[in-house]
Amino acid sequence: MFGLLSLFGRSRDIQRLDDALRAAGLHPAVVPEAVKLTVLKLLADARQDPAALRHASDLLAHVMLGAEDHATAVGPEAVADAERRIEQAVAAGDSADARLILLCLQAGVAQPSVVRRFGLEAE
Repeated sequence: MFGLLSLFGRSRDIQRLDDALRAAGLHPAVVPEAVKLTVLKLLADARQDPAALRHASDLLAHVMLGAEDHATAVGPEAVADAERRIEQAVAAGDSADARLILLCLQAGVAQPSVVRRFGLEAE
């Protein structure tokens, strides 16, 4: 199936998500295609909005990279914002951010330091 991607090219939605991931300091090649497709599904109504893709990508980058590598890529302000969002998602239990975090946990791409720091576990 993924061979077809090279034949027909990548969808515009995936290309936009890849661009947003790069801007957040996360190389798109390390994000499994299934995770990207699920992110787009979770953002179904907002995926045409570059701000929504950037917002989701910032959180994904932090969860996948960890605080130190994320700070190196985009700076301490982005790290502080991502950590605040994680804390709020844990407190809320069900939110868009919580679903993105859960996706990373279930896909096995969450940085162990982030999982430990916030007491995250896939339910």
